[in-house]
Amino acid sequence: MKRKMTTRQLAIAGMMGAIAIVLGVTNLGMIPIPNLTGRATIMHVPVILAAVLEGPVVGGFTGLIFGVYSFLTPTGAIPADPIVRILPRVLIGIFAYYTYFAFRHHKTLGLALAGIVGTLTNTIGYLGLAILFKYINVGVAVSAAPQAIGELVIATVLTVILGKALYRGLKKEEK
Repeated sequence: MKRKMTTRQLAIAGMMGAIAIVLGVTNLGMIPIPNLTGRATIMHVPVILAAVLEGPVVGGFTGLIFGVYSFLTPTGAIPADPIVRILPRVLIGIFAYYTYFAFRHHKTLGLALAGIVGTLTNTIGYLGLAILFKYINVGVAVSAAPQAIGELVIATVLTVILGKALYRGLKKEEK
């Protein structure tokens, strides 16, 4: 049984993917924090939101948009490797959706856990693959812990706030 994306799902994936790209192009997706990198990203939050709103296919597709953007605009020590830059971003949407789905009856908790799992998928996936392919060493990845904590907190709060607002807005739209 083939399942196609609905027009709504495609629109949400495109919109959330575009938001991730705008966050990157404008640097609005980079929050200043006091650590070695000096910034924490929230560019993965639209991927998490797309996943909890419309499912793993939409989340994965939005993650693909984010990953391709990351691949086409590489910064830092990690080169434009499609596995390192795209795969973890696709997985953000899939893992975040199934986490939310497991806790969907407790919306706030589900959104918070989806934010946590999505952020950890991005951080661990990206840095883990960068270590595996020897672009960075374990010491560099460990030094990113303060950044990862900052990203985790910010993304979780944003996922809960924006997720609740979007659910309310989309419920009104469906009536």
